[in-house]
Amino acid sequence: AALGSVFQNKLVDQCEQLQLQSAAIAKHVAEVLPAKSQSVLTAANGARELVIQRLIFVGKVCENEEQRLLENVHAEEERAHQSILTQRVHWTEALQKLAALRTYLVDMITNLDDQGLVVSTPPYTKVQVAEGILEPQESVKLNFNQQCVQSPLLHRLWASAVLCCIAGSQEIHIDEKTVSPHLSLSEDKKTLTFSPKKAKLDLDCPERFDHWPNALATAAFHTGLHAWKICVEKSCAYKLGVCYGSLPRKGSGNEARLGFNTASWVFSRYDKEFRFLHAGQPQPVGLIKSPSEIGVLVDLAGGEVLFYDPDSCAILFSHRETFAAPLYPVFAVAHQSISLVQ
Repeated sequence: AALGSVFQNKLVDQCEQLQLQSAAIAKHVAEVLPAKSQSVLTAANGARELVIQRLIFVGKVCENEEQRLLENVHAEEERAHQSILTQRVHWTEALQKLAALRTYLVDMITNLDDQGLVVSTPPYTKVQVAEGILEPQESVKLNFNQQCVQSPLLHRLWASAVLCCIAGSQEIHIDEKTVSPHLSLSEDKKTLTFSPKKAKLDLDCPERFDHWPNALATAAFHTGLHAWKICVEKSCAYKLGVCYGSLPRKGSGNEARLGFNTASWVFSRYDKEFRFLHAGQPQPVGLIKSPSEIGVLVDLAGGEVLFYDPDSCAILFSHRETFAAPLYPVFAVAHQSISLVQ
């Protein structure tokens, strides 16, 4: 009987615990969850409003910048046309003066005999006027100045948009035939790893770099706008950019060294030194911290190659060039590894 009483008390305790647990759950369902639901709804509405407000603000800033730049273009167009009109008037007057002087001299030659020419007063004044009329020369004042559309805001927004919309939408792979014997290429053709010891590769392959630790992408860009990202956080010695397919592949000279010839444009890092390299003319790039990723943008129609830090939305360096041939993405690694991000 005593044992049964103990067992009965335990069951009663468990029932009370279950009742308390049920009451807590019921209260949570009745009070906490509705409050949470309302809190989530309020937070979501606030988030929507924040997105809308910020995009409206960005839109207004873009509209203002658009208006300002279009006004700059119009003003520059008017200035160039006015310069052309001014020069047209100037040279028309010069032609009239020269024609009048020539007519005067022809009349003298025609109407005066030799003795008359000798005793006549030489037309020094008129000749001096003719000598003061200079030959026409090319003038930058007659050209449309593209600098009128320079806008750091537009440049940065454009680079961000290109990197978001285009980088990753086009597959870029590294061409195994071009890979230096100092580099190994991953199976997915996206990661290059440096090794001080040369691998046993076919160095007679005409596409392969036999000295510098370089590699090219499989395909070149002929027209349009292109962008790709490279993870560089593991390496403190690399080069990224573009080059012509005519870039030499053999030897230790500057002809095949990225950035030290006229056929390549690269962003370079060596330890804590960052530079843009082209034609053997390095331009320092001051950075507070090392980027973990670098975006490369190429606008063949606009003639621009640009290097971008996706984390900070900062343009690291921008270079304008009229490209004369298709461009290949190009890579060099002298420490650890780098990888295409797609």
